[in-house]
Amino acid sequence: MVGCMEAMGFPLRREAVLTTLTADVVKSGEIEGEVLDASQVRFSIARHLGMDVSSGAPSDRRVEGAVAMILDVSDRYDQALTIDRLRGWHASLFPTGRGSTRRLRAGVWRDDHDGPMQVVSGAMGHERVHFEAPAAGRLETEVQTFLDRFNEDGHTTMDPVMKAGLAHLWFATIHPFDDGNGRIARAIADLALARAQQGPRRFYSMSAQIRQERDAYFEILERTQKNTLDITLWMEWFLACLGRAIDAAQATLIPRLEKARFWQALGDLPLNERQRLMVNRLIEGSEGTFTTSRWATIASCSSDTALRDIADLLERGVLLRSPAGGRSTSYRLASAHRG
Repeated sequence: MVGCMEAMGFPLRREAVLTTLTADVVKSGEIEGEVLDASQVRFSIARHLGMDVSSGAPSDRRVEGAVAMILDVSDRYDQALTIDRLRGWHASLFPTGRGSTRRLRAGVWRDDHDGPMQVVSGAMGHERVHFEAPAAGRLETEVQTFLDRFNEDGHTTMDPVMKAGLAHLWFATIHPFDDGNGRIARAIADLALARAQQGPRRFYSMSAQIRQERDAYFEILERTQKNTLDITLWMEWFLACLGRAIDAAQATLIPRLEKARFWQALGDLPLNERQRLMVNRLIEGSEGTFTTSRWATIASCSSDTALRDIADLLERGVLLRSPAGGRSTSYRLASAHRG
């Protein structure tokens, strides 16, 4: 996948990065029930990446904070994860000092003054406790142990992809903040995955895939945390989810970028609307080959008009004619225009 992206050229790679980071921010929030305006997120990331943002709208503070965290993850993937950095991410996520249901202290460990930190569902009197975090008094020690292990040289510990899965589970289990622990746990996993590929820019979104599998995600987290903390099933699920995230990106992102590269290669070549319609169908694969009559049907034009459109594209080298003649003559997109 990285090889395919490298062949796209810088402008399209940057567009792919923008798409991926936007999905990371929006979908990670959705997993926890927070809805951020995707257009504002995209505008904010594009502005930070130095891309054209002339048509965008200003972003609110929550969007800017979530974007700041994900950009810090990608731009500083090779720098140590520290307590100050974690607290900075938390403060970015909650710039107004409000969580999903109440006020909180941004950038500060929880103190459990209202009782133990629990993840609970159900009506009052019929609550179900899904998870209870370690007592607040243990947080300094637990977090420091976590950071020491996370920042160890990858060559002397576990595979960095495995470390991404373990770090996600470990941080979510420590649960050091009043809110936002899930989003930060996923950011930490993204940081480890960037280290695994030794580069800041990913072309797949783990958060987008987890959002699609949200119920299974919470179920495997709960099962692992409430039982013996045997991590085998969690790691199997995490690695399989990572594979599905990469597959999803290959299935959706690469064809879209190949389409963009095709039109980029055509440059200023003037095409009418019928030609654009048919060429797009060929790029997307909905049409492999076509005849003059098929063109006329789809483009809602006469056979003579279709023949003129086709002849024009043959002359320009956009289409190729099949060897067969007569009524069975068909046409296809020239391979040079398929990227």
